[in-house]
Amino acid sequence: MILTAEQIQQNWLRLMGFIEDHISSPRKEKLIEFYEKYSERLVLMPAAHKKEYHNAFPGGYVEHVNRVITCALHLHELWANMGADTTTYTKEELVFSALNHDLGKMGDEENESYIPQDDKWRKEKLGEDYKFNDKVAFASVPDRGLYLLQAHGIQYTFNEMLTIQTHDGLYDEGNKKYLIGFMPETKPRTSLPFIVHQADFMAARIEFEREWLPKFQGNLEEQKKSFTLESNKKASYTTATKTKALSSIKSEGLKNMLDKL
Repeated sequence: MILTAEQIQQNWLRLMGFIEDHISSPRKEKLIEFYEKYSERLVLMPAAHKKEYHNAFPGGYVEHVNRVITCALHLHELWANMGADTTTYTKEELVFSALNHDLGKMGDEENESYIPQDDKWRKEKLGEDYKFNDKVAFASVPDRGLYLLQAHGIQYTFNEMLTIQTHDGLYDEGNKKYLIGFMPETKPRTSLPFIVHQADFMAARIEFEREWLPKFQGNLEEQKKSFTLESNKKASYTTATKTKALSSIKSEGLKNMLDKL
């Protein structure tokens, strides 16, 4: 998918609007300062390095984050309507967690994580438009994101830390210690991590469907055409074979019986 310059700009303004509308001072000002400092990098970042993943195109990161925040706000209402105790977290914690859940993908203070792929074979055969920047020391996305926030004096609550840490749910083996609890006291004390994980999962799935289902539908139509052609060939082959077989039978009674099959 390709976003226009206008779409990229509108997505950025929308992202900043979420901060303005949902984050309280003085943290709001610190977040705005941080995001503006790295705006040139963030605004054009992909959400992934490979086409098979979601939003792996310029501007894909911001668009994905906006969708996660929007999904999280809707899911918050759904969980509340279904009887969840939403007093265990605040709306600000919900938006802050969704806003920064993938922040670690931006890289470190000096270097971006995703840089253009210069290996022609990997780009053409594996769909890797980007590659990981080896100048960036390894860290998990949640760990790097939390580090970046605290390094820039942006405080976060325990709820926000836990939610950002576990936003990939049980797709990340490291989250088992938080999300698989066999005793009530070891389970999360809030539904916030589950809501943001669902929002992230929903957004990524929608982005996958938008990018790939039309292509699959096109392939399906081609397969249908091929199947029809092959079926016609098979039908012609069967008729010819049947005619040839009948011509070799001398018994008129047997020939009439077989011809009705």
